[in-house]
Amino acid sequence: MKPTMSDSELEAMLEKISNWGRWGRDDQRGALNYIDDFKRAAAARTVESGHTVSLSLPLDTVPAPDNFIPVVHLMRQTGHDGRNDAFPHSADFFTIAPHGHVNTHLDALCHIFWRGRMYNGFDADEVTSHGAQRCAIDLLRGGIVGRGVLLDIPKVRGVQWLENDDGIVPADLEAAEKDHRVQAGEGDILLVRTGRARRRRVKGAWNVREGCAGLEASCLAWLHERRIAVLGGDGHNDLAPSPYKVSMAPIHLGAIALMGIHLIDNADLEELAETCARIGRYHFMFMMAPLVLERGTASPVNPLAIF
Repeated sequence: MKPTMSDSELEAMLEKISNWGRWGRDDQRGALNYIDDFKRAAAARTVESGHTVSLSLPLDTVPAPDNFIPVVHLMRQTGHDGRNDAFPHSADFFTIAPHGHVNTHLDALCHIFWRGRMYNGFDADEVTSHGAQRCAIDLLRGGIVGRGVLLDIPKVRGVQWLENDDGIVPADLEAAEKDHRVQAGEGDILLVRTGRARRRRVKGAWNVREGCAGLEASCLAWLHERRIAVLGGDGHNDLAPSPYKVSMAPIHLGAIALMGIHLIDNADLEELAETCARIGRYHFMFMMAPLVLERGTASPVNPLAIF
């Protein structure tokens, strides 16, 4: 996809959408400040049947073109070994690198830098060999609860999935809103489906750095105007490869570093899309509790949509 603006226009837009200082110079929560107790209570009132849908892919232990650092799952004790133990049990441990292109994870606001600074102007040097001293993932130990909104772009385009060179622009988001009879607004957790999870299951894994559908940089101004609290996608949210020299991932840059929007990468939105289509409702209660990883830059997550 050709860029919708020049690099200089993108740089100017990044400065314009900045939320640095919006909630005070010491703020580390960013756009989560849009979600208050009233919005959480309103989201809870949308629950009718109590049906829940997981938005997480399984932690992937298999090397693949898009899985550069597979999860390591080792057994400390098996049923065979443990059955005659004084304390009969099984046990294991996992080694997980949360960032990447296959595991569902939430990026902290310390993850991306703009001109040597993270969200709200904190110095990039505050992320040290001991972890992030500012904007780390453990600040979200209270979880994220609010109204979730799904925009299913393949549904609107009449396809199973978007192809790797397909970029999503604001007109696509608004076309989905019209089709779904929903509007994303202040404090919402916005989930944008490209169909990547379905494509991967049908056609197999591929190197998503070489091509993956996602949001074009022009969507940043739209996200800022709508005051979105959290953005999630079934890829890494960005159209790849980036057509801009400013950044290889302008959505990550603009959302995380400038606007303070936490990103969910690699969600599984297939069952959610089927559920929304079946009941005719594309908004729901959203719940997600990142692991309390002190000074961490991300966390594996299992987001839930509750209808």
